[in-house]
Order: sequence, then C-alpha cells, then structure tokens
Amino acid sequence: MKNNIIKLILFSILNCIVIVASCQTLTLDSCRNMALLHNKSAQISHESLLAAQETRRAAFTQFLPSFNATGAYLYNSKNISVLNEDKMLPVGSIGQDGKFTYTLDDIVTIDYMGQTVPVNSQGQPTLNPTEFVPKHVAYLPKDQLTFDMQNIFVAGIGFTQPIFMGGKILAMYKLAKSAESIASIAANNKDIAIMIEVDEAYWRVVSLQKKVELAKEYNKLLKTTYNNVKSMFDEGVVTNSDLLKVQVKLNESEMSLTKAENGLSLSKMLLNQICGIQTNNDYVLEDEINIETCDLIRTDSIRQQINNRPEALMLDENISIAKTQLDIARSRFLPNVVATGNYVLSNPNLFNGFDKSFNGMFTIGIGVTMPIFHFGERIHTLKVAKHQLRIAELTKEEAIEKLELQANMKQNSRNEAVKQHSMANNNMLHAEENLRTAQLGFNEGVISTSDLMQAQTAWVGAKSEMIDAKINLMLTELYLNQSLGKVKVPKIEREENR
Repeated sequence: MKNNIIKLILFSILNCIVIVASCQTLTLDSCRNMALLHNKSAQISHESLLAAQETRRAAFTQFLPSFNATGAYLYNSKNISVLNEDKMLPVGSIGQDGKFTYTLDDIVTIDYMGQTVPVNSQGQPTLNPTEFVPKHVAYLPKDQLTFDMQNIFVAGIGFTQPIFMGGKILAMYKLAKSAESIASIAANNKDIAIMIEVDEAYWRVVSLQKKVELAKEYNKLLKTTYNNVKSMFDEGVVTNSDLLKVQVKLNESEMSLTKAENGLSLSKMLLNQICGIQTNNDYVLEDEINIETCDLIRTDSIRQQINNRPEALMLDENISIAKTQLDIARSRFLPNVVATGNYVLSNPNLFNGFDKSFNGMFTIGIGVTMPIFHFGERIHTLKVAKHQLRIAELTKEEAIEKLELQANMKQNSRNEAVKQHSMANNNMLHAEENLRTAQLGFNEGVISTSDLMQAQTAWVGAKSEMIDAKINLMLTELYLNQSLGKVKVPKIEREENR
C-alpha cells in the first residue's frame, strides 16, 4: 500500500513536470528569430539578395578573357574544280623588264623575205603578240585541279580579351554592385518590417494576457462583493435591487473575461503564424512579467540619424546608379579595343593542296572600334543621363525631408506616450486608494453598494488604461527607433542553395 502511494506521488510529479515542460517560454528575441527564419517574405528578399550577389559575380567575369571552342561538319554534293576543261598554257620567257614575253625561240617562226618572223595559227606572218603560236605548252588536266570537298571538318579554339571598352565593363560592374547593395538594403528593410510586425503581435499578446489577468482579478473581486451583499441581503440589510446590481456586474465581468480569453487565443494564433510555428501551440511570454519595469530610451538628434534608415541608404544607391549610367553614356564616345587569338583546324588541309588530313594555324590580332558620328544621338543620351542624376539627387533631398518629418512625428507620439504612461500611473494610484477607501466604507456600512461598484469599475478602467499606456509606450519607442534607423536585424543562419 505504501509503495502504491509513493508510485502515485511520483507519477503525479512526473505529470506536472511534463505539463510545465510542454508550455514553451518565448522571448521577444526568439519570436523575432523564428519569424526571420520562417517568414516567406523574408525568404524571398533573401533569395533576391543571393541573386544580386551572383549577378555581381557574373559582371566581374567580363574583365576576364572568354574562351570558345567551335566545331563543324559540312557535306557538299559536288566537288570543287578550278578548270572547266583541260587547259594548255603557253610557255614563254621573262624579259629584261621582268615581265612575261615571247622570244623567237619560244614561238613558231618562218623565213620571210630574208627575216625570221612569227606566224599565226594559219601559218601567216604576223607581228601581233596575241596571234603568236607557242612552240611549247604546259598541260593542265582538269581532273588534277578538282578538289575533294564533299566532307569538310572544321574545328577551332580561341579567346577574346577586352582591353579597353570605354569604361563600360567597369561601369556595368559598379551597377551590379549597386544592385547588390539595394537588394541587401531591401532584405534588411523587409526583416525590419517583419520584426515590427512581430513586436506588434507580441505586445498585443502581452496586453491581452494582462487584461485576462485583470478580468480574472475583477471577477474574483465581484464574486467576493456578491457574497458579501448576499449575506447582507439574507440579513435584511440591503435590498434585492442592490443584489441584482452586483449580479449584473458579475455577469458582465464573466462575459468580459470570456471575450478577453478568446482575444488572447486569437492573438497567440496570429503570433504563431507570423513566427512560422503551429497555430495551436501554447506558450508563456517572458516579458509578461517584465513589462512593469520597462525603461525609457533617450534619443539623439533626429537630423543626424536619418541617414541610417534603409530608405535613405537605398536613395544613396540610386544616386550611385545614376552616376554610373552617366559614365556609361560617356563611354560611348570612346574607342573599344579587344585582343583575339584563335587556333583553326581543318580537313581538307588548306595548307597542303587540300590534302585529306588535319592541319591548322594560330591567329592573333587586335581590333579597334571608334565611334565617329551618329547625328548627335550619343550627346542626347549623355544629357538624359545628367538629368536622371539630378532627378535622383532631388528625390533624395525630398525623401530626407519627409523622413525627418516622420521621425519628428514619431518622437512627438513617443513623448505623448511617456506623459500618458505617467498620467495612467497616477490614475492607477488614485483608483487603488479610492477602491481601498470604498471597500473600508462599505465594510463599515457608510458607503452603498453602488458606490463600491463604481469604485471597482474605476479601478478596473484605470488598470486597463495603465496596461494600454505601457504597451503604447513600448510600441511608440519601437516606431521611433524605426524612424531613426536604430532597429538592428540579428544575424540568422539560413540554408542556402548554391
């Protein structure tokens, strides 16, 4: 029997440990980390950053030579013949002037009137060089000058190295780096937005948790009051109307408690969805206890901190892009110089009388392209780039003014929240003292039930306003830090598919 009791006690302790362990404790930082890791928008912005990094790496390769290998096969239905028929070429001599000519020994002659003269094909004397009949000819058969070109194989390997492209390649690399910076800033800005969303949901849960506790405390207070009034009613001290008033307030408090619990449950589900965990998970927020002692943060000069915002950094990158576009427009006035090298291999062998064998050669060269005139098109493009740069600069100036105005508004809201918190704290102290006095007066029989419930209602309202003031103070502090660029994103280890 004793052993069974011990086992039962151990089993109960174990169950309590399991129940406590199953209730997860979450902090604001852990919620932020989970949201940054699992949120789909954060993953999309991170993938965009990885794509921009790869684009920048691809742009850097344009500084390096490109190598290409080619190969081709061509079938021709006919061979190539240099002659249309067999040919016989006359054989002559080289004259003193170095040109081709005929001597009397090279042509057919006869004695005519005591002289040796050339004759034409009819055997008649002639002095026209085009009619001379050569004694010797070179025979060129057609079949010997017909080349087998039915099967042609060509292969080659080469490289192209940019030497000077007017600064285009460097400008394109700068554009890719700016695009990477913009993607990084956009990803950071998206992470900040997610953190703000997490904080809002987090403090909403904290607020509702506090209000649930307040509703329970108020309900317990009304139950005590109801029991006291019920005892007084039974003794005939108070009327049935007084008892019904307390009963109505008790019913209202129970309904308020139910609504608060439902609101808390839904708020936790929303926080779970933002953090990427199961919506039915239950947990305890660590800051539910520490909210009472939140510290106020002093802010520095707004003007000095506006440039830390992602929006301002992105505008700086837009100006950098506009300057690079201007450099690209200027580069169109400059020459382009490239170096090339190739090794070409062919069959038939072009270097040995179209022999059916492979042979090749190296080629190395430099190419230069210089733009001369195109009716001012490049000049107009350059002016467009200058105007775009001015637009980017003016856009930043206008945006900085609006960001400064927004930061001032956030600072005013935060200062109002500080005053509201101080006033709510004073009201809370007065309401507690009023409730204590009313309770003593009711116990002494000098205060009516209505006055007691009025004091209780004032106490509940003051404490609810105190909770709202604390949460509002936390959020306005967060919004002010966001407007000043002070919200820092923690480093998150993500799985990257390279």
